[in-house]
Amino acid sequence: MHKGRRGFTLIEMLVVIVIIGVLAAIVAPRFFGKTDEAKVAAAKAQIEDFSMALQSYQLDTGDFPTTQQGLNALVVKPTTPPVPENWHGPYMSKNTIPKDPWNNPYVYTAPGKHSPDFDLLSYGKDGKPGGTGDNADITNY
Repeated sequence: MHKGRRGFTLIEMLVVIVIIGVLAAIVAPRFFGKTDEAKVAAAKAQIEDFSMALQSYQLDTGDFPTTQQGLNALVVKPTTPPVPENWHGPYMSKNTIPKDPWNNPYVYTAPGKHSPDFDLLSYGKDGKPGGTGDNADITNY
């Protein structure tokens, strides 16, 4: 006695593909929408890390790095004036200055326009000053 072949018909396979497509259309926007939120949260966390490192630098040296010395002063002792005498760095755990989550450098100015000590910011997703939503600046002030 010969048993019939078992398998999926073309219609059954198409139905499954349509169901997978519908599920992907519903789930994908929710998943990918969280990517930008995660990048904003990461930028805020990095700015907080920089702020703590800058506070440690200031406690050791008496001043914050100048705008010219920049954030690099947290990993390499500055050689441009004022050269800090009591530099005990590096002040960043990875000994590097990370870029923001959109692969742009953070903007550091000291003294700051918005904060008396320093301003630190990422221009967000678009990499340009200002903006709203995901393009909004992320700052320490």
